[in-house]
Amino acid sequence: MSSYNPPFEIHVHGQVVLTAQTSFEQLQEALKPLWTYAGARSLADGATSVYEEEPGIQFDAREHRLQICWTVRGDEDFRQTLDEMCMSLNELSEQGAAIEVTFYDTEFDDDEEADEAESRDDFLMLFVGPTPAAIMQVQRDLLVQDVVNMMERHFDGAELGGVVAEIDKLFSLRFDALVNSLEIGKPPRGPGGSGGGSGHGSGGNRRPRHLH
Repeated sequence: MSSYNPPFEIHVHGQVVLTAQTSFEQLQEALKPLWTYAGARSLADGATSVYEEEPGIQFDAREHRLQICWTVRGDEDFRQTLDEMCMSLNELSEQGAAIEVTFYDTEFDDDEEADEAESRDDFLMLFVGPTPAAIMQVQRDLLVQDVVNMMERHFDGAELGGVVAEIDKLFSLRFDALVNSLEIGKPPRGPGGSGGGSGHGSGGNRRPRHLH
């Protein structure tokens, strides 16, 4: 194990509002997949990022808030860790939240690689929440924000009401389908329930790191 060089630096970034009843012990258990992956024996030991400038994993008991800006070195098997973490956070969350995960290819060198070479960087947007409806709400809000920001380059914001209404219609259809399939009473599955996780390779256009 000592000779193994992890091929990725994996950055997890997000903020989750937790229920008022959430204790540190419950959160430590929910985040166990993360800190055990990092080789720690507790959340306190594993909360520190590999980069000193990142705040790591922080629990604000007064505000009932989990803040994550944390990097760990690892491999593709970290995706299973994310699945387990999201399932546990669903049960502690007060509202829907998005969690960004970026895989940085440590073996790719922007300067030395040939022009046709591509990094194995990848980016995932995961969602957690107490119900599928809460998860869909945060998905909807992010999509509206992205679409409006893009279209405001060409149109005035006041002209985009119809576009937002069509997005709302699509999410209403998805929610109705979920209710009709009788899945609404079940816990969200995977990293955020319906449509909970997605990712794409970023190739040579590498995402900047979060440096807070």
